[in-house]
Amino acid sequence: MDLVDFARNSLIVLHFVGLAALLGGFLTQMKAMRGGLAKVVPAMVHGAWTTFITGLLLVGLAEYRIAMGADFEIDHMKIGVKSIVALVILVLVMVNRKKDSVKTPVFGAIGALTLTNVILAVFW
Repeated sequence: MDLVDFARNSLIVLHFVGLAALLGGFLTQMKAMRGGLAKVVPAMVHGAWTTFITGLLLVGLAEYRIAMGADFEIDHMKIGVKSIVALVILVLVMVNRKKDSVKTPVFGAIGALTLTNVILAVFW
């Protein structure tokens, strides 16, 4: 395993950790969401940032690998769609992070968009 493979694998692990923090934080607030008392917990903030940043770094690393002669192509449409979804999640989390409670549709959108990004990653 060379340094580039190690960096890629490390970024993938961090990407999954960020996803777990974001989705886990959302799931801990599901009961509170029923009563309109859900809030953005710190795990969601850190998870949104971690997922977004590691996703961008993974794309940059893939571009580097192609420039160095790797034999694969990047689906830029997929990366663009996933980046927009991740950015919307990040904005929703950051805008609502200091509120005592987040409106149920907004909080639900954070969870739904997070799950959507996972589905896009797996099935596209």
